[in-house]
Amino acid sequence: MANGARQAAWEFFGAELKRRRENAGFTQAALGARVFVSGGYIGQFEQAIRKPQLDVAQRIDEILQTEGFFERTWRKLIDDGRYADYFAEVVELERTATKICEFAPTLVPGLLQTADYASAVTLANNPFVATEYVAETVAARLERARILADAARPEYWVVLHENVLRIPVGGAAAMAQQLAHVAGMAQERRALVQVLPYAQGAHTAMLGALKLMEFDDAPPTAYTETSFSGTLVDNPAVVKRAQRAYDLLRAAALSPSASLALIESAAEDHRRCASTT
Repeated sequence: MANGARQAAWEFFGAELKRRRENAGFTQAALGARVFVSGGYIGQFEQAIRKPQLDVAQRIDEILQTEGFFERTWRKLIDDGRYADYFAEVVELERTATKICEFAPTLVPGLLQTADYASAVTLANNPFVATEYVAETVAARLERARILADAARPEYWVVLHENVLRIPVGGAAAMAQQLAHVAGMAQERRALVQVLPYAQGAHTAMLGALKLMEFDDAPPTAYTETSFSGTLVDNPAVVKRAQRAYDLLRAAALSPSASLALIESAAEDHRRCASTT
């Protein structure tokens, strides 16, 4: 579904929500209280500014007695074949987040990836796919990253494990270019980047990647991912634990200036390696 058509469909979702809410005699605040979000949040759904999470759509169906209409519509709209099923909702949330914090144990996060790096990652996971599939996947990843170029971009905090700097994804030349891009994003203050060095040893997120997202008028979310699945949660207790884990990661990581120096040094190492092969 093209972006324009998708937005029009979300506007229909919002219009239907408003119509059915009013027919049921609920104010935005009253419905929000019943589905555990604010009235302003309901208003943003109705204006298609924000998209609800699946569990919110399901609760709306329950309260308004709409026989699964909003869940079915949500599933149709959120289905984007360019992303894994478990990640499509995360992409929608990134677009409206005011703050995104990521921890990356082995790979440069998608929002910071260059085309060559993203292509190498895609091929490593899908060695038999057509060239067109790789091109579509890379294009989708670069499209996601456009949120960091917007004037209203979110605060973007990233902690990279030193693994990320050392694994030559796509070869030494591609890796040097990738790290130069990360350094550039930090220098332009589009991202606050820290590196968790090998010397730190054990840390609080050794089992996988972590992404935290905050919003103007919605509860924060946490997303964890392994090789074959991901989990998005907004349970306040779980999110609080994830935020604490991220605080510990930042405390253990190098300062932004020391991290930038290490990233630039690693990029130079890859450049030297590329020049000798």
